Amino acid sequence: EPELGAVLHTNRAAAQARLGNYRSALNDAIQARKLKPTHLKAIIRGALCHLELKNFSEAIAWCEEGLQIDPKEKKLMEVRAKADKLKVNILAAWSLLCLSQGWSIKLVLEPSNEEEEVSDVLAEMSLDGFHSDNAMGAKVHLDADGNLNWPVLFLYPEHEQTDFIAAFHENTRFIDHLMVMFAELPPWDLERKYLPSNLELYFEDEERAEMYEVNPEHTLLQVLQHQRYFVKAGTPTVLAFVKHSPFSKKYFSSKKVHRL
Repeated sequence: EPELGAVLHTNRAAAQARLGNYRSALNDAIQARKLKPTHLKAIIRGALCHLELKNFSEAIAWCEEGLQIDPKEKKLMEVRAKADKLKVNILAAWSLLCLSQGWSIKLVLEPSNEEEEVSDVLAEMSLDGFHSDNAMGAKVHLDADGNLNWPVLFLYPEHEQTDFIAAFHENTRFIDHLMVMFAELPPWDLERKYLPSNLELYFEDEERAEMYEVNPEHTLLQVLQHQRYFVKAGTPTVLAFVKHSPFSKKYFSSKKVHRL
């Protein structure tokens, strides 16, 4: 019965949240809403989980949906106000940091509702691990010298594989990491094509559905300062392709590509 199922999922979400398992709690809240979209306790629990996971836009959206059901629900009004404040504070702090350091890095905390359908490659690839403990656990940070170290995700669309670098120094070149990552060929590279000198790197401008080639001799900071690069969820992402491969030609055939 949907009503009972929604209650059970909501109760389990509450238990998971008490243990600090906010991702699991959120999943239960989502399942409860699928069974009963108007289940207010599930909406409150989901909004709280989004707040703890720093998904501020999503927390606000869940609150708005709940307040349409009960405009006087105090908990939802409190969560919405807190999420609004935290979102503004983070963007303000980032802007101040960029100004003080002379950076021109554009940060996007989360995709807007209109951007929830991410690029084809991200939609097709299994990145659950990186959306939870791996990428969520690694955050951009300043080292003792005042330089930024970023968590960076490498995507290999042809093989639906990924690499994750927890601390990519902003002044390190991409080629330096490629030389380490592909010092030995990965087991999924059966054709032995993934050599550092045989790879092309790109980033995707999702707003315009365009691809930009990355010079592997450039540092991470140089790439992040590109006028069309937007850091989403605090984790820069690059895509790697084998040069002139049939897969890359097909992949780029329907996209506008800005090459070096």
